[in-house]
Amino acid sequence: MSFYGTCIVPHLVHLAMRNKRLLPYRERTISAADGRVLEIGIGSGLNLPFYSGGVSEVIGLEPASRLLSMAGKQSRRVPVALVEGSAEAIPIESGSIDTVVTTWTLCTIPAVAQALAEMRRVLKPGGQLLFVEHGLAPDAGVRKWQDWLTPAWKRIGGGCHLNRPIRSLIEQNGFRLTRLETGYMPGPKPMAFLYQGSAGPG
Repeated sequence: MSFYGTCIVPHLVHLAMRNKRLLPYRERTISAADGRVLEIGIGSGLNLPFYSGGVSEVIGLEPASRLLSMAGKQSRRVPVALVEGSAEAIPIESGSIDTVVTTWTLCTIPAVAQALAEMRRVLKPGGQLLFVEHGLAPDAGVRKWQDWLTPAWKRIGGGCHLNRPIRSLIEQNGFRLTRLETGYMPGPKPMAFLYQGSAGPG
C-alpha cells in the first residue's frame, strides 16, 4: 500500500469520523448491541466508549494497523479484543457472535457482498446486524453526483464509495431487515444520505 494509504488515510478517516453530527447515529446504533459483539471496521475505536450494559465483549476487526493502534487508546467499559484482519475473511468461528456492528464501513470494503456473507456466517441464529451507513440516495440528481464523484472519492477516501445501495446489499446477502430508517443528515447531499437500522439472518 502507498504512503498515502498507510499513513495519511487513517488520520483523515479518524478526523472525518469525529464529526459531532455523527454522534446521535453512533450512540443509537451502539446502544442496541448486546452479548458478544463483532465490530467490522472498528477504525480508530470511536464507538468503544458507547458499549456497555448487556455487551459482554467487543471484537474489533480492522485491516489498517495504524487505526488499530489508535483504537487501543480509546476508553472502554467492556472487554475489547482488537484484531487486524479483513471483513471478507473474518477470523472467527461460525455462529459465535450475538451482534455485528458496522458504522460507515460498508462503503469501503472492496468485496462487500463477500463481507456480508461472512458477517452472516459468524452470527448466531438469533443474532443481529446493527448498521448506520451512507450510500445511494433516492433522488436522481443526487445519484448523478454520487456516480460522478465516486471514482475520485475512492482514491482520496480510502476506497469509500458514495453510491452503494446499502439496503439491497444487506437484503441480497443473507439478511432480512427488521428496522430501517433513511434520510439526509446535514451536509453535502452526495455524502449525507444515511441508512440506519437492524437486520437478522435471513
